[in-house]
Amino acid sequence: MTNWTLVLPFIGYLLCLLGFGYVASTKLDDLSDYLLGGRTIGSGVTALTLQATSMSGFMFMGGPALAFNQGLWALWYAAGDFGGGLVNLAVLGRNLRRVTEALGSLTPIEWLEDRYMHVSVRIAGATIAIVFLAAYVFAQFIAAGKAIESVSGLPFLYGLTIGAGIIVLYTFVGGYLAVAWTDAFQAIVMAIGINIILIAGILEVGGPGALINELAAKDPTYLSIWGKGLVHAGEWGVVAGAVLIYSIGYMGLPHSVVRHLSMKDPDTAKGAAIWNVFYNTFFVYQPYILGLVAIVVLPNLSDPEMAIPRLATSLLPGILAAVILAALMAAVMSTADSLLIMAGSILARDVIQRFAADDLSDNQMFVWSRLLVLTIGVVGVVVAAVQPPGIFDLVVFAFGGLGTAFLVPNVAGVYWDRANWQGALAAMIGGAGTNIIWTVQDLQNVSAVHPFFAGLIASTLLMVVVTLITEPPTGQAISIVRRARRADTAPRGTVQQSARSLAPEARAIGTYLAVDDGASPTATGNPEVNAQPADD
Repeated sequence: MTNWTLVLPFIGYLLCLLGFGYVASTKLDDLSDYLLGGRTIGSGVTALTLQATSMSGFMFMGGPALAFNQGLWALWYAAGDFGGGLVNLAVLGRNLRRVTEALGSLTPIEWLEDRYMHVSVRIAGATIAIVFLAAYVFAQFIAAGKAIESVSGLPFLYGLTIGAGIIVLYTFVGGYLAVAWTDAFQAIVMAIGINIILIAGILEVGGPGALINELAAKDPTYLSIWGKGLVHAGEWGVVAGAVLIYSIGYMGLPHSVVRHLSMKDPDTAKGAAIWNVFYNTFFVYQPYILGLVAIVVLPNLSDPEMAIPRLATSLLPGILAAVILAALMAAVMSTADSLLIMAGSILARDVIQRFAADDLSDNQMFVWSRLLVLTIGVVGVVVAAVQPPGIFDLVVFAFGGLGTAFLVPNVAGVYWDRANWQGALAAMIGGAGTNIIWTVQDLQNVSAVHPFFAGLIASTLLMVVVTLITEPPTGQAISIVRRARRADTAPRGTVQQSARSLAPEARAIGTYLAVDDGASPTATGNPEVNAQPADD
């Protein structure tokens, strides 16, 4: 039976999101507005959209399920996640914002070709990104369907269609600006909802001390850092991967990195970092603790991924349970919308415009981006309807694949002038490939090394070794990156003037490249970068 005390408030919440999409659609003038919000996003919204995008339905379903199954060991993931946004903003935020504007890059994949000056980097990057972004989208749609099913009584397929349909609709209409605004709003809903259910759960078990005593009575290994039954005892390679995947992995996620490109100026990263730490204090650890609460309150729970929805319906009155459902859906939607706009952007700009129809106008690209968002959404619903693997496994797989592919090329591209396209290509393919093999062959159980950690090591080694045994990069892009990076020490007015002066230079350089036959290792199809000797 449908619980209308839950469904009606939730419908109102969904209508609010559609309202955000409509308002954002009235502010779209060109392709940059649709893909990056016109580079106008401030520090507060940047921080909230970064965290809401990064956290996903995993925090309300996969994370609690891990804690339910493994006890305190799950907090290794939380520990990394707490500092992940701060690390991302501190390492990439300001400098990546600067260099991508100077190069004229509109997507994270376009940035990689602009920096490394070779088309193969874009081909490999776009392919890897689409594969793993698709897996990520499927996970979010599955989470949406399961959440609506559990609290409303609607069949999974109906819940999936409703949740995914709303996400696709407001992303299709409003683009990145709608995504950023709704993410910021939903991040607040997520924090409020998770703390309401946490308070209710802790009170139900009798307080933190009682929770620990109950867990110890059930199985003392729930309180071990090695997992229930000490399944990961001594496996520091697994622990390292669990911490690193969310502490540094965000620097490899295209839908996370694009937040740097959309900031209104480089200094926005400073304020966003402060907001980030404040927000994480009230959100990151709570879902995992609720997984522990569910061990005590819901010992016979058949699907651990439903721990938070079941706690909400068991412990809270209808209207508050509706808030929890809204918070869960906020986590799902705030990631899914970003994945959709990112995948659509990559297909439209990095595949279609770059390789199939380079003469498309911005208005035509605008239409293509929207149509691709719609197409990806429909495909995602169809695939999610058959329910691939669990949300935790799917998210960790997708997150790890993106992180191991792009983290090292992104960081090296900003800070290591010697890094070249051969090293970047090897790092992307080797990192993602290692992560896939480690996961599919279940090598974690054999090697006691987490797939992300293995992929990160492979990516780093390949970037360094291949770069050093091949020719150093040449090209104006290196000078542009170097000059943009140096602006970090200049006053704001100088920084802004530098960005304005560098961008026309990049565009002028691209005029030469437009007639290049692409045979040179430094050639790229982006009309921003050329193959001239780098200067100091």
